[in-house]
Amino acid sequence: MTAPEVALRRLRDQVPLLVGLVLVWNLLWGTWSWANLISGTVVALAVTWLLPLPPVTGGVSFHPAGVLRYLGRFVLDLAVSSAQVSWDTLRPSGLRYGAIISVRLRTDSDLLLTMVTETLCLTPGSIVIDLDREARTIALHLLSVRDEAEVEAQRAAVLATEDRVVRAFGSAADIAALDADPDPQPDPSGRRPDRRTTS
Repeated sequence: MTAPEVALRRLRDQVPLLVGLVLVWNLLWGTWSWANLISGTVVALAVTWLLPLPPVTGGVSFHPAGVLRYLGRFVLDLAVSSAQVSWDTLRPSGLRYGAIISVRLRTDSDLLLTMVTETLCLTPGSIVIDLDREARTIALHLLSVRDEAEVEAQRAAVLATEDRVVRAFGSAADIAALDADPDPQPDPSGRRPDRRTTS
């Protein structure tokens, strides 16, 4: 590949980042104008030139039906989890048990793993506390669980979240890998969920 082709490819890969930075610049100013658009473009070019990041390329697609399914379920989970956490906090008996669980994911894409992790962190009642990239395993702290069955239900919910993210934004290879491994191996360490009282 020649130097001009490399430069052109790098510019193409940076376009989404440049557009995002210009958008943020205009939102920060609170008004749309040619001055803000031009100054935002200059700032975006300066930032990407002075602080270059490796481009995120390949392996990510956009499937409209999958995105709608992902967003719809995310909004539903957000509402239900918020109500559940509020009730657990306010009820007279207080919180039940907390749990730390480990879940092995199936996707091998850095971007998709990040999206799964962010989705889980944004849902009240659970937080990702560790991500083992090599083993594709995440550890989550669950705020309140009743029993082992609920722990397993939470584990299944994590895999369902991964499924929705991959089917919304994954490539054909990512989706094929997901279909080829519908039931991932258990935690390689063999550890059981660590349950501790939180009251």
